[in-house]
Amino acid sequence: MKRLALLVLAGLAVGAPTAAWAQDFPTRQITLIAPWPAGGAVDAVCRALAQPLSERLGKSVVVENRPGAGSVIGTAAGAKAAPDGYTMVMAGSGSLAISATMYKKLPYDPVKDLIPLTMGAKIPFVLVVNPSLPVHSPAELVAYAKANPGKLSFASGGPGSPHHLYGELLKSMTGIEMTHVPYKGSAPALTDVIAGHVPLLFSDTVPSLPQIREGKVRALGVSTAVRLPSAPEIPPIAEGGVPGFDAAGWGVFSVPAGTPKEVVSKLQAALNGVLVLPEVQQQIIRLGMIPGEPSSPEELQRFINGEIARWGKVVQQAGLAGTE
Repeated sequence: MKRLALLVLAGLAVGAPTAAWAQDFPTRQITLIAPWPAGGAVDAVCRALAQPLSERLGKSVVVENRPGAGSVIGTAAGAKAAPDGYTMVMAGSGSLAISATMYKKLPYDPVKDLIPLTMGAKIPFVLVVNPSLPVHSPAELVAYAKANPGKLSFASGGPGSPHHLYGELLKSMTGIEMTHVPYKGSAPALTDVIAGHVPLLFSDTVPSLPQIREGKVRALGVSTAVRLPSAPEIPPIAEGGVPGFDAAGWGVFSVPAGTPKEVVSKLQAALNGVLVLPEVQQQIIRLGMIPGEPSSPEELQRFINGEIARWGKVVQQAGLAGTE
């Protein structure tokens, strides 16, 4: 009995400093890694939350851009950081769901090496066409493609990018054929669609919405199942002739696996509190995105697992599995 009591006391002595340390968290600056360049959508969401998050936690939250390899470099840095809560990363659909199948070997495990805290935002895309293409809805596009086999092509920001995989998803759901034309980024792809060199593109909203409103491209639908708060006049593709179509990029605030539960809970509560602030929601909406909703790590993990399986099938159908 005496030996058992000593073991219990020893366990309490080990756990007590950890609990006290977690209770005091944070005591210094927190780094939030944005795995994309400054000025992009992910960077903008991180910066929208950084200041109010600093105020809520009582310590500064500094955004650090670590771009490269389609966000894999920054995500790896976040996954391999010390599991103490002082490094967060906005891990996204590319680095977690798509890369899981595209890469032969990732420098991290998308499921085991990160704890998801909350969804920051969903990043919708718009299916746009050059105005010379005689279609005004996804249903008309499908009909045109079937009546003109081999004539359609679609631009993308590069192999395995959302622009590419959303086109592949549309092909698999409708049975149409389109030739993929990859570009080095979405900006030159959209430029060539405007010029009429390529007839269509799944474009991110920030560059495409101004072009849509100026009539330089025609919007057939948004990739999400719901309308965009920033462009409610554009119907979802699912409503326009492709039932069940629902695709969006997303970014999840995450910490390295092994971060103490008390710290995880404190960060998650702070993030969820900031996400519902009207000024933060409006910033995200102005960027053409859909603000994330408060959620638990368990709910997010189930979502991520589902996305890995879903996009794994699309990556395999596109012949991209293990190409990186």
